[in-house]
Amino acid sequence: MAGLAKRYKRAVKRVSMAWRTGLINHSPDWMRRHFGPAAIRLDMLLMDHGIFRLAYLNKHALARDAWRSAQPAPHHFHRIKRDGVKTIVNLRGERMCGSYWLEEQVCKDLGLELINFQVRSRAAPTVEELRRAKALFQRIEYPMLMHCKSGADRAGLMSVLYRHFREGMPIEKAKDELSLKYGHIRQADTGILDYFFERYVADNEEQPIAFMDWVETRYDSEEVTESFKSNGWANRFVDSVLQRE
Repeated sequence: MAGLAKRYKRAVKRVSMAWRTGLINHSPDWMRRHFGPAAIRLDMLLMDHGIFRLAYLNKHALARDAWRSAQPAPHHFHRIKRDGVKTIVNLRGERMCGSYWLEEQVCKDLGLELINFQVRSRAAPTVEELRRAKALFQRIEYPMLMHCKSGADRAGLMSVLYRHFREGMPIEKAKDELSLKYGHIRQADTGILDYFFERYVADNEEQPIAFMDWVETRYDSEEVTESFKSNGWANRFVDSVLQRE
């Protein structure tokens, strides 16, 4: 059943992608001008489930100049701008969907710097991804807001890293950013993110070592990913009910 559900989800994504591609490449200019903006908003609201984020953005402060959230809609970006934010870090990366097209345009209109920094929610981060995350927090202009789709998993991962790299918070405490409070469910495949940090904590207790030293010398992302076990019921809830990426 789990395999059937995954195949169905992949088929739906293929149909959705074909529809989006067709809208862009095969519609006449007059149709794109008249119906394009409405179609893009409908894509954001329905295909990307943005309708559920209109009232609750799952936005939380990390510091006086840093926030985490779910995917903002255009009206959210106007509020974010008024709050003084200068940089948006999009943890979903560039993608062919209404949410991204709207985000790209509204950030340009408002003078917000948009940085596409794609990370994964169902695999242990690679050494290179961790190096890039550390460099990101050192180079971006603050105040900043970073977001994924739901503000739970990828935003949680990067919030742990933000707390550690920029604030110096021990991983043992920083990993609380991956919490049910934000919608993160550790029993599902997304629990690989908790497991990754817990592996460091266990190694550090046995033989103290700085986090990045551990990453560079002891950590094996493939082994961590392969050794993690999730629960089927949690995956069905996260993938089919919550429609997480």
